[in-house]
Amino acid sequence: MTGIVLDSILMLMLVVAIGYGVRLERKLVALRVGQLAFAGAVTELNTAAGRAEAALASLRASGQETDLLHDRIIKARAVKQELEALIARGPARTAASEPVAAETAPPSHPVREGETDEKSRRMASLVERIGGIAAEVKPRPEAVKQFAPVFQALAANQAAQQSLNRARRSLDDDLFAA
Repeated sequence: MTGIVLDSILMLMLVVAIGYGVRLERKLVALRVGQLAFAGAVTELNTAAGRAEAALASLRASGQETDLLHDRIIKARAVKQELEALIARGPARTAASEPVAAETAPPSHPVREGETDEKSRRMASLVERIGGIAAEVKPRPEAVKQFAPVFQALAANQAAQQSLNRARRSLDDDLFAA
């Protein structure tokens, strides 16, 4: 009899141990799934951190380009002031020294529908004056040498602006890619 009681107690303990083992297995499976999800989140966070580092590097480069562009703008403004001073010192053109186009001259551009004759005459006069000024203005070699830095500054300014725009576009692409 004691053997049957001991056997039944042992069977009861085995059933409780099996139930506890099943419950423990379920918890371990949930823990593994959570661990895999956490590893995926860490991988995504690492990728996002790498993109953020690249974006910051691009932003720093853009900041340096902006500083360079700012310096070039300041230099261009100084050159502009020099040009304005040179223009102010140059020979002044007056309206009396320019030939006036005849009021009865036919328009040198096609007349559009609804355009008045007065407007056509003014446009023709303007075209003739521009043509006369362009024919009179011939670049002098010393002026070309004098304004070469201006043209170089303008070209450098344009190149810096294009580079800055490319950097901004790539930064925007990087930031909004996610």
